[in-house]
Amino acid sequence: MKFSVLLGSVLLISSFCSAQSRAPEWKAGVATRKLTPDGPIWLAGYANRTAPSDGVDLDVFAKALALDDGHGGRIVIVTLDLIGVPPELRAFAERESAQHFGLKPHELLLNASHTHSAPQVSPDRMVLERTFSRAAKTADVDAVNAFQTFLQRTVVDVIGESLQASAPARLEFNQARAGFAMNRRRLEPNGTYSNNPNPTGPVDHDVPVLRVIGADGKLRAVLFGYACHNTTLGGSRISGDYAGHAQRFLEAAHPGATALFMMGCGGDQNPYPRGAMVPGQPVEQLAEQHGRALANAVFTALAARPRPVPGPLRAALADALLDYEPLSAKELETFNATEHTPPILQRAQALRAALQKGERPAALPCPVQVVQFGPALTLVAIGGEVVVDYSLRIKRELKGEADVWVAGYSNHVFGYLGSRRVIEEGGYEGIGANIRILNHPGRFTFAAEDVIMAKVHELRRSLGP
Repeated sequence: MKFSVLLGSVLLISSFCSAQSRAPEWKAGVATRKLTPDGPIWLAGYANRTAPSDGVDLDVFAKALALDDGHGGRIVIVTLDLIGVPPELRAFAERESAQHFGLKPHELLLNASHTHSAPQVSPDRMVLERTFSRAAKTADVDAVNAFQTFLQRTVVDVIGESLQASAPARLEFNQARAGFAMNRRRLEPNGTYSNNPNPTGPVDHDVPVLRVIGADGKLRAVLFGYACHNTTLGGSRISGDYAGHAQRFLEAAHPGATALFMMGCGGDQNPYPRGAMVPGQPVEQLAEQHGRALANAVFTALAARPRPVPGPLRAALADALLDYEPLSAKELETFNATEHTPPILQRAQALRAALQKGERPAALPCPVQVVQFGPALTLVAIGGEVVVDYSLRIKRELKGEADVWVAGYSNHVFGYLGSRRVIEEGGYEGIGANIRILNHPGRFTFAAEDVIMAKVHELRRSLGP
């Protein structure tokens, strides 16, 4: 009899502790706003476009996930089905969020999926100055300008709505894998690097997944990531590409839940196959298949006994200053009136004058953000089109008790951020893309990777154990 009572007491205590461990520790809110414009608009990402969009395959969205540990730690993560995050958008969202919601800069993270099938985001100089300025009509310019105003206001609105929707929740984390990303830097016989499939190049196939569960036990939101360009498509219709389809599949499987995609370090990664690689298969089907593969990875992570994520929540944000190796006079001579627009020629002239005076270009501020979820998870978010080497190195150097999640394309997408290896090798991600219209005065120095890593470690240490 005594044994039965004792056993019952143990079971009761065990049940109570289990319930306590699964009780909501957080407050979380999620919100969604559609970004798809009503009419045609110039799309971003490819400089060879000659006309605005002619339809919609998949709507694009701004989504926000607000997390509060109940002890003063909070973060709002905004995911955007867009080519990038212009500094003007980040500055506007930061200023308005501080004024209306009391958010501090380190409590806001903006990430773009880098879909090449979403509306043009100004100022994207490569598109605006190489093609848009020559081919666009007045109505096209007006549509892009109107979208910028709408975008800024919408991002602030979705942040506010996520904060207002805050309710008790618990967080869990796990990872799975998806395999359609492949390195796209292929070494050619002449020693240069082309943009083509490279099956032996470095990749990061991890699919990190953070799920938010309400007090009622139902899934409220799932934040997931992958390191791969959203460039399956290349047409003239609006779409979130594979990331948009993945979100759609997840939300269809979990009615009432919101799926948010956060782009990883996919600067030198492409989805393969893509475009017209598969004879007879429409490219839209390829985007959908990649989206299904990514969604399946998320489903797997959700089913694989995710790890509870406790508080406290701490975050830090600062700029890493990246120095340039300026272009030579010979390199600047290649910019001519036949191939380049007046704004580009003016920049070339200014760079030649600075070179003659011995002046070095000012360093570029690259935002680095670290968010620490108790002892369970470290999230590192870096600006620019970050190549995969950064993700692999950060995970290796921060490896410990906490899982490590690395995102690129965050807070300011200024162009490519190559690792030392990629900068030394050259090619599109090493220097070509960044100087093709002189939006950068040269390549980053070989020290860029170490500068970024030093800032990552500095911010992680500042958050304490």
